[in-house]
Amino acid sequence: MPRKGMRNIFFKSSSPSPTSSPSRSIPPSSPSRTFSESLMDENFEIAESLITKWDSDTSSYAKITSLFHEDRHEAKQYLNSVRDLQSAMHHLITQSAASDKLVRGQNLLQMAMHRLEKEFYQLLSINRAYLDPESVSVSSSRSSVARSSVSDLEDDESEDEFGVAGNSISEVERVSATAVADLKAIADCMISSGYGKECVKIYKIIRKSIIDEALYNLGHERLSLSQAQKMDWEVMELKIKNWLNAVKVAVKTLFYGERILCDRVFSASASIRESCFDEISKEAAIRLFGFPEIVAKCKKSPEKMFRTLDMYEAISSLWPEIETIFSDESTLAVRSQAVTSLIKLGEAVRTTLTDFETAIQKESSKTASPGGGVHPLTRYVMNYISFLSDYSGVLADIVADWPLTVQAPLPESYFGSPESDDSPITVRMAWLILVLLCKLDGKAEHHKDVALSYLFLANNLQYVVVKVRTSNLKLLLGDDWVPKHEAKVKQYAANYERMGWSKVFASLPEDPTAEISPEQARDCFKKFNAAFDEAYRKQSTWVVSDPKLRDEIKISVAKKLGPAYQDFYEKNRAGLRKLVGSEVFVRFAPDDLGNYLSDLFFGTGVAGSVSSSSSASHSRGRHRG
Repeated sequence: MPRKGMRNIFFKSSSPSPTSSPSRSIPPSSPSRTFSESLMDENFEIAESLITKWDSDTSSYAKITSLFHEDRHEAKQYLNSVRDLQSAMHHLITQSAASDKLVRGQNLLQMAMHRLEKEFYQLLSINRAYLDPESVSVSSSRSSVARSSVSDLEDDESEDEFGVAGNSISEVERVSATAVADLKAIADCMISSGYGKECVKIYKIIRKSIIDEALYNLGHERLSLSQAQKMDWEVMELKIKNWLNAVKVAVKTLFYGERILCDRVFSASASIRESCFDEISKEAAIRLFGFPEIVAKCKKSPEKMFRTLDMYEAISSLWPEIETIFSDESTLAVRSQAVTSLIKLGEAVRTTLTDFETAIQKESSKTASPGGGVHPLTRYVMNYISFLSDYSGVLADIVADWPLTVQAPLPESYFGSPESDDSPITVRMAWLILVLLCKLDGKAEHHKDVALSYLFLANNLQYVVVKVRTSNLKLLLGDDWVPKHEAKVKQYAANYERMGWSKVFASLPEDPTAEISPEQARDCFKKFNAAFDEAYRKQSTWVVSDPKLRDEIKISVAKKLGPAYQDFYEKNRAGLRKLVGSEVFVRFAPDDLGNYLSDLFFGTGVAGSVSSSSSASHSRGRHRG
């Protein structure tokens, strides 16, 4: 043991190191030189014995056995012997560059490197399952103590310490940490011996295949632009879904784990680990991050917008990790591809938004919405915009430097707080809604009945308001937007009421309780019957789909019509009995009106006179009364 300590001290002082000071030359006649030479010879012989023992060309045992798997303690001795051999050869060079022993040492070193190449390959192959990126990335955060205890194949005592520390981690993590330590020890030895190129070549072949296989298993395959352009959207959407899953796993686990593994195994050389990770991951990463660019170049349509936004959001959210993992100059192309895809996706979103706006403006159907109900265009546009609002963060980034250019300023009523500092995304959403509402104004003209056109506007604006109130649009448009437009809905409803029921209101005397003759009362009842019959006939097929708005309109009409008719009915019903056939003129009891009104706005009625359904409704009204 003392000799071992002296040898370590000797080699520490004589081994070339960038931080060590030059050894003092020992005079030829010095006794310590004779001792060092004998010690050097001893190291040489030990190295030769161990290296030849594990030479596959001369030992059948060595051919079928792994040094690091069979005996890690001897593996440690093997690496130490190689380092001692290097030191001995370095000393021999200073004595005689043509020494036979130096030639022998060079042959031994080549033999050792050949063995270590094989061990390196076997470690990577046998431990492939334990060196998957997920295991490596997990062990990086949970087993740093265990890894440090086995790094560089330290003494058995340290390995015992690893066993204790290993109790707190899984078996997979323990084996992974051990394999990484062994790979690093071999890599350090080969690099210091000038055989780093051979070591790296093996590593690149095996690890690159793992990344390619992992991406394939995640459902991401090579795809050209021509293939993408010929693909049905259903197939493309499936590929996008696979990509969205693959890119998260690839960045957070696959590339992250490979970065950690590469940095650990080749920690001895910054240039080697940089070039190694570059060659292993760059091609796959560029292909992965290039997929969104291909999709963005395909034909655009509104239904593709959300998948485009999903991809943009995925790259944006992963950008900090991408920038960290691919931080080296050699992987600049990967970062550039990710940025290019973001730019192309953003351009695709802008183009689609422009096309969407144009499609609203050019929608040319002339068919009136049945019963003045919610128009299909309103449903489609508002559903689309409300879904867009779920991507407000991403859209805000995309439209930040894309100002809205219109011929005239937006009306203040279309903003919650019409300030000059409204965000671009707020302006954009408000503009799309305004384009829709302007289009609906034109659609209202397709209804020949003025009252119905107002009901149509009330229905559609109510639908817009509800969509805004129940989605992220409310946050984008501001707190005042909904109340302002609810007031406009009420205005449309009031206009409908005025135009749809004005003849009915006008058929009654201005003062329902005023004294009039039975003949005058009879004429008023006849006018009322005709006016109410006409209003009910027309409106029996009209629709108010929103329950709240439907009830508000019915209540408003009932409050105005019911009391006036009841006053008139009670004042003049008795007087009419003096006239022959008075029962024919008084067709409605006051309670009947409410029953008839309650049947309206479901769109289930049949256009016809009240008399066609008078008997059933009247009977129902009496029963309710």
